[in-house]
Amino acid sequence: MAALAPMADLSAASGKTARRWSPPRYMVSFLDIDFCDLSLEDALAAILKRPAGAPFAYVVTPNVDHVVRIQRRRSDLWPAYRSAWLCLCDSRILSRLAARAGVNLPATPGSDLTAALLRAGHEPGDRIAIVGGSETLVDCLQSMLPMVDFVRFNPPMGFVANPHAFAAARDFLIDAQARFAILAVGSPQQELLAWHVARSGRATGTALCVGASLDFLTGEQRRAPEWMQMLSMEWLFRLLTNPRRLWRRYMIEGPVILPIYRNWLARRRRSRVRIPPGAGLGQHH
Repeated sequence: MAALAPMADLSAASGKTARRWSPPRYMVSFLDIDFCDLSLEDALAAILKRPAGAPFAYVVTPNVDHVVRIQRRRSDLWPAYRSAWLCLCDSRILSRLAARAGVNLPATPGSDLTAALLRAGHEPGDRIAIVGGSETLVDCLQSMLPMVDFVRFNPPMGFVANPHAFAAARDFLIDAQARFAILAVGSPQQELLAWHVARSGRATGTALCVGASLDFLTGEQRRAPEWMQMLSMEWLFRLLTNPRRLWRRYMIEGPVILPIYRNWLARRRRSRVRIPPGAGLGQHH
């Protein structure tokens, strides 16, 4: 992967524009989603390069669950994903499926990106706003990073369906004026919240929509062993550790990615063999 120099426009991007990078080599289209072809290191470098006062922008990390949801049930979610500043592939399964189709789509898990961001050097007084999580989690983070000013807002369950609760979460992020924000309220709540904050035009900083990443980092939830992650079996570990909550996601909904993938392959093949308008005219002798 080339250095970040050609992507300098990323750091100055506004949170209102859907596509903020022009070089096409950084865009990977897969399953109708435009992913950003960045390694973990390059994604972190781009995020750290944005100053605290930059217009609000956010990072989404779609996995299999996200793709199935927006493809099969929630067409209203497309704007939230397409308006993201960075769209990174969270799933090694998606990365492997892309490779089978000849598409180079690196996996950049949101949990790894969150951990890397919090390990990166922070200036004293940097503010990180957290939506979701527990007080214990924030206390743990504060002990790990005493130089950082953590602020937290924990909206009620189902807050996206409650206009007052949703507005409170949005206003918290606007008022926080944080350098970074970590939205840990699960998908699609966190992506919808980030999109509405960006649309307000009044917030600053860079937000990560990363679900349970903070729980893994602080030990409130166990993450799959590294060997299971490398074998694309993290889903199995999560299913076995919390079957009551996750059985439907991984046993019923997750496999739907396969027909979605096959349909995408078929559409791609048809588009490649489609005859351009006017082709073949005037060729008779």
